[in-house]
Amino acid sequence: MSTAVERSGRSAPSPEPVIPGLETSLWEQMLSPANLGRALRRVEANRGAPGVDGMTTAELRPWLREHWAKVREALDAGTFRPQPVRRVVIPKPGGGERLLGVPTVLDRLVQQAIAQILTPIFDPHFAGASFGFRPGKSAHQAVRAARRCIDDGLRWVVDVDLDRFFDRVNFDMLMARVARKVNDRDVLRLIRAYLEAGVMVDGVRQASVEGTPQGSPLSPILSNIMLDDLDRELWRRGHRFVRYADDLRVFVRSKRAARRVLDSVTGVVERRLKLKVNRDKSSVRHAREATLLGFGFYFTRSGVKIRVDPKVISRFKDRIRELTGRGWSVSMICRIDRLNAFIRGWMAYFHLAELSQRLRGLDKWLHRRMRQIRWKEWKRYSAKRHNLRKLGIPERTAREWAISSKGYWRIAGSVVLQRALPGLYWDGLGLLGLQSTWHRLRTTA
Repeated sequence: MSTAVERSGRSAPSPEPVIPGLETSLWEQMLSPANLGRALRRVEANRGAPGVDGMTTAELRPWLREHWAKVREALDAGTFRPQPVRRVVIPKPGGGERLLGVPTVLDRLVQQAIAQILTPIFDPHFAGASFGFRPGKSAHQAVRAARRCIDDGLRWVVDVDLDRFFDRVNFDMLMARVARKVNDRDVLRLIRAYLEAGVMVDGVRQASVEGTPQGSPLSPILSNIMLDDLDRELWRRGHRFVRYADDLRVFVRSKRAARRVLDSVTGVVERRLKLKVNRDKSSVRHAREATLLGFGFYFTRSGVKIRVDPKVISRFKDRIRELTGRGWSVSMICRIDRLNAFIRGWMAYFHLAELSQRLRGLDKWLHRRMRQIRWKEWKRYSAKRHNLRKLGIPERTAREWAISSKGYWRIAGSVVLQRALPGLYWDGLGLLGLQSTWHRLRTTA
């Protein structure tokens, strides 16, 4: 049963904690066999690309057996130097680019070990309305909390876009916030070393003067530490809000109030945190137009419902088009395996939304695209005629369609091919149905 705090979408800041483990230094806790073993398993499970040294996660454990003693000695002596992260640029779905930093697997191990000792110190005292990268919290919980706010009559949504948040974090301000609860100088020194490790771009190391690289195990907890002051200020002012990492939404009752909140929050972010709000991307919207983490909202007589952002549906179809392209020469088994992997992942996230009607149409569209592929695979007249007959199409009709000059899309939509290759045909080949997958996930969630 949800508590009143959970229903409100926010919680009061907790008092300053006492650092646990007084009998053992935080440094020793970080480097304990149990903590390092857990960190190693996490790094191996996450896999990921190699850093600047080219070492893979599969090679890390054997390397540590031979070299860990020297690494530990360097850590204790304060001579350990993190390697620069490898810069990776990926396109954002809505345009623009996102800069990721890929640390070496050794640095990922050490960062993960640090993150694991920082989490129990800081996380229990973060705001209840902060959902990103926290144990026991999820994007789905953030979306449900946003729906509760809207359902409670807070129909105007302030979308605060923190411009390149991960690239702009001020090192001194961040370290000051970490030092509020961490007094182990060795741990603080190592965290600072990771912030200043730099970036390798085209073989040249570039110094870092601000920012926490997206893609590093330490970045999520540091970002939440940095933005905790903002959460506390929003709570102090009595606002209902939801934050997932740097994705912030504040919910109010009127458009006029929303505009005031946007101005005041911008002031807090820019003056107190020394970050920058992207005024072009920040907005004030009615709840029916607002989005959060790929989801939107709509109103019914029974209350506020969750939908999928139309832009997400568009990107979903683009990816399906890639996987069902006629120019991609792979076996049908391989193609269906790739489609199923994508569908499982997409549905695991978006099944939260009301999608039944939309998925019925998408199932038909997907099957039509698959029929195009099968028709092309049959190629010659004899194969087309033979396969149509085998699938129950009368001889005369099979001959007529086997010689048809119509395009693939038209033929794939014909009654004849729908009858020959219905949904049950694709079910038999193991292709996941979109609507049936959604229903299964909804009933088991």
